[in-house]
Amino acid sequence: MGYIIETLGNLMHQTAFFNLTWGNYVMVAVACVFLFLAIKKEYEPLLLVPIAFGMLLVNIYPDIMISPEEASNGVGGLLYYFYVLDEWAILPSLIFMGVGAMTDFGPLIANPKSFLLGASAQFGIFAAYLGAMAMGFSDKAAAAISIIGGADGPTSIFLAGKLGQTAIMGPIAVAAYSYMSLVPIIQPPIMKLLTTEKERKIKMEQLRPVSKLEKILFPIIVTIVVCLILPSTAPLVGALMLGNLFRESGVVRQLQDTASNALMYIVVILLGTSVGATTSAEAFLNMDTINIVVLGLVAFAFGTAAGVLFGKLMCKVTGGKVNPLIGSAGVSAVPMAARVSQKVGAEADPTNFLLMHAMGPNVAGVIGTAVAAGTFMAIFGVM
Repeated sequence: MGYIIETLGNLMHQTAFFNLTWGNYVMVAVACVFLFLAIKKEYEPLLLVPIAFGMLLVNIYPDIMISPEEASNGVGGLLYYFYVLDEWAILPSLIFMGVGAMTDFGPLIANPKSFLLGASAQFGIFAAYLGAMAMGFSDKAAAAISIIGGADGPTSIFLAGKLGQTAIMGPIAVAAYSYMSLVPIIQPPIMKLLTTEKERKIKMEQLRPVSKLEKILFPIIVTIVVCLILPSTAPLVGALMLGNLFRESGVVRQLQDTASNALMYIVVILLGTSVGATTSAEAFLNMDTINIVVLGLVAFAFGTAAGVLFGKLMCKVTGGKVNPLIGSAGVSAVPMAARVSQKVGAEADPTNFLLMHAMGPNVAGVIGTAVAAGTFMAIFGVM
């Protein structure tokens, strides 16, 4: 009888109930909220479901993220090896390849002024950089945090790894991906606050047709120009443009299908769960994390506002031919931000169709955020 009681006692003490802290329970609750938003509200479930589940796993079983050096048998946890691919910038670059393979750069080519809207939305990055410096973060940490303002998870992870900020990579990545997922909630109030109903109803002229030759030359020219100026952007910009060349060349359909479907979804699973698994209670529930999340929200709001305000300026300069709402799509959450521009415009006038116009600033924002990351790397002498 004593043996049975002892065995049952050992089994009970092996359960997570005896090993979790209050912080773990808090993070489990947060993970459940994220899963609710992803499944019930459908807020970018492709991102939130794996992130939230990784968060759930690491706070119930922390050893799933243990490194080989800390493990008694010298073998790391499953999600630790996924996370190493983040640190090595492999997964962020593959994500960019998939984005390029799925994205039509035609609206940007047809309306090059979109580059200006995409660039203006990067203001949030530099606002967050100054804010992080003011909060006492080091210059490299501030640079890594600031990329959240571009609403670009892969670039945030890429820059944090390159600048050696692995200690705060988890909070940065979770903040970036969370804000990407919450674009439909965060952006509309800012867009409506800064525009009038008359401006939101502006209908833009149909974009000119873009030739196949233009679409083929675009990724090649952008790669040459950007990578000559900022060679450190080659892993991101190069992967983005390679994926787009797969799409537009028309001769490697199998590669495009693989990059935009099977490979993309595999990478999303690996990256999402590993990012979520960085949010153990010990690593996440501290003042630095709170500051990072707040700075990320401020940066994202500033970026959205800057894009809309520059859109208003372009509206006046062009005599009312540009709907300011498309400026908010300058953050690089593709294609969510462009869809939000369409949604807010359609609320003002159901016959208004802004999606393709908003895709120009949206894809320009992807390039702009990568360039901003490359600029920081150049400043700190990191390649």
